[in-house]
Formats: sequence, C-alpha cells, structure tokens
Amino acid sequence: MLAWTTELIAGPPRIAVDHCGAGPLVVFLHGIGGNRTNWQDQLPAFGRHFHAVAWDARGYGDSDDYDGALDFGDFAIDLARVIGHFGAARAHLVGLSMGGVIAMDFAARYPDRVATLTLCDSMPGFGHLTEAQRREFIRMRQEPLLAGKEPRDIAPAVARTLLGKSPRPGAFERLVASMTALHKESYIKTITGSVTYARPLQIESIAAPVMVVVGDEDTLTPPATSRELARRIPGARITVIEAAGHLSNIEQPEAFNRAVLGFLMEHRERA
Repeated sequence: MLAWTTELIAGPPRIAVDHCGAGPLVVFLHGIGGNRTNWQDQLPAFGRHFHAVAWDARGYGDSDDYDGALDFGDFAIDLARVIGHFGAARAHLVGLSMGGVIAMDFAARYPDRVATLTLCDSMPGFGHLTEAQRREFIRMRQEPLLAGKEPRDIAPAVARTLLGKSPRPGAFERLVASMTALHKESYIKTITGSVTYARPLQIESIAAPVMVVVGDEDTLTPPATSRELARRIPGARITVIEAAGHLSNIEQPEAFNRAVLGFLMEHRERA
C-alpha cells in the first residue's frame, strides 16, 4: 500500500494536503462535515496511477482558519493555488457533496484547468432544496453549536442521517470522528456560505468529461437529484453505488474506486 505525505501549502490561509503517487494530478475534495482523512481508502488506490491529493479545505483539519465571513468562491481560489503548487496546468477533480459544488464552481471560474469532474453524492448548489429544507439543514447543524454545543455533540445524530441502511463496520465511527474534528467557528461560517451562495454554477456549459456518482440509499442528495444533475451536464454519465448512503466512498470503497478509477483512466492524459 502506498504511503502518503502530508504537506502545508503556503497561504493565506495555508492548506493541508495528503498526497502520493506520480502522474496526472487528481484532487479529492471532501464534504461539509469532512476533512482529508475521508479519502484514505482512495489515495493509495489512485496513487498507483495518478498523483493523488486530498485537501483540508480552508477552516478544516490542519488547514488554517480565516478572518471574516466565507465567500464560497474562496474555495475555488484556494483550489487553483493547490493545483498550481503541484505544477499542473489542470487536474482531475473528485468532489463529494460540498466538494462537488466546489468542483463545479471551480469549473465555472477556471474551465481550462479542469481535466475531468467526478461529482459524488452532490448537487448543483442548494437551489434544489426548498426553503424549509435549507432552514432544516442549517438548523440541524448550526443552531446547536450557536447554543453552546461542540461538533462532537452533534456528530452522532448527523452521521446517522448520512449513512446507508446497513453501513459497514467502522463507517459510522469514521464519520463521527470526522465531524468531531470540525473547527466550530469555521464550520458555522461554511454552513451559511454554502447554503446562501448565489453565483450560478453554469453546469450546462461544462465541457470536461463528467461522471456523477451516488449511493442508492443517499437521502440527502438522492439518486433522483444525481440523475437530474447528470441530465443537465452535456455527455455526463451516472454510476449508482449499491448499499451506500451519502458517503459512498467510505461506505463502499471498492465499488467506488472501481467506478471512478475506470472513468479517470479513460481520460488520464487530459491532465
């Protein structure tokens, strides 16, 4: 199994990444409750064929926090800096949930720097949610923290809503650990910045090859949402991962890796 190296990319803010392997660059982008450790089942597998990188977004993991409110577009600017740090003209992007939204926003801002997009259990922003659903998303994650609780206090309840019906041993614990490690103030800002982001993602104009991946038991971004996302992107394909909820890469890593690696290998030389 390939070992990875942890590196801090100069900021501000500094961005922490794990990376391994050599070849075309592929960058893994975690969800709103995650961090770079969510991709530990992917880095060694992809590092055999690519230079595989998993980041901590600003305000997550070992990356720096930041002053002021979050402009969601700051994530795309940070991602451009990470890609440039590794000397790549463009990269394959694999984004889960919020990470997928970051990838689509990046594609709208920097279309020439995208080799492929893999959008996992994601959505075209929060526009598909009703106002009531957006309020509930914010309430469940933000209000307990504003009332004095810590991320570790909300982690088990949120984790149960994200996993499939029969998660494999260890998946729940990994997700709880991931959410427990959240930076409270940055997480609160990210929730607000994500849900209220108004910039159009221009997904109908995406020119890079796209694969949409979704767990068949995902209730937050269900298969119907992913099918509609794929329908709107020219030439996009969709892969449904069986017996997986919202964290398809953690819940069914073998099936996830097989599907996504197969897609990236078809387009390996675009990066």
